[in-house]
Amino acid sequence: MLREFDALDGALLIDKPAGPTSHDIVDAIRRQFRIKKVGHCGTLDPNATGLLIIVLGRGTKLSEKMMSADKIYAGSIKFGETTDSYDAAGQLVAALPVPQFTLEQINAAAATFVGDLMQMPPMVSAVKKDGVALYKLARKGIEVEREARLVHVYNFHFDHYSEPIGSFCVACTKGTYVRSLAHDLGQKLGCGAHLKTLRRVTSGKYNVADAIEFEEVLKLSTDELAQRVIPFLKISAD
Repeated sequence: MLREFDALDGALLIDKPAGPTSHDIVDAIRRQFRIKKVGHCGTLDPNATGLLIIVLGRGTKLSEKMMSADKIYAGSIKFGETTDSYDAAGQLVAALPVPQFTLEQINAAAATFVGDLMQMPPMVSAVKKDGVALYKLARKGIEVEREARLVHVYNFHFDHYSEPIGSFCVACTKGTYVRSLAHDLGQKLGCGAHLKTLRRVTSGKYNVADAIEFEEVLKLSTDELAQRVIPFLKISAD
């Protein structure tokens, strides 16, 4: 006989701030509410913000289903500077003058990345090689061969450009590294680039507009938290 689902068996939509890792947020919620099983559906880099789906209790059984959903991100790219991590947190490895691009020229280049892509994960990433996360190897100055992975970009479009920074939106499948898109776009344009800011807007049917800020979550009582949880049965029926 199946036991009834607890009020905390399900998913919680968090608006992640810049700074903490996705794992930091999982740990904080586990400790604060004394929930044994807590996970997340898709890592956001420490400097990234936006929608982080946290699964609680038996909701962790649905993490693969929720993680497989398509994503939409908004962010900004800085042209003329290449970093080792492909984002603003990395070390500068090259700086070049930025040609006088128009918004149309940048969008024409971005459009070439729409469709199926074999994307190489950056060394500074959570992808594992022989059981070791690549970022741990990168910290030791070790670079290893990585396997390119098939991803799909539905749309990659800039709506504003003021040299050297462009604001963009990208819709893509799970596992797409937006940092790699920024880096590869910079290489295509001949001046280099890195991801300056990133915000996850949607994951599948869930939107950051419906999320609660992380700092506010920690102020809730357990009963108040339960009111924010999307029930297990609702998620599994979708």
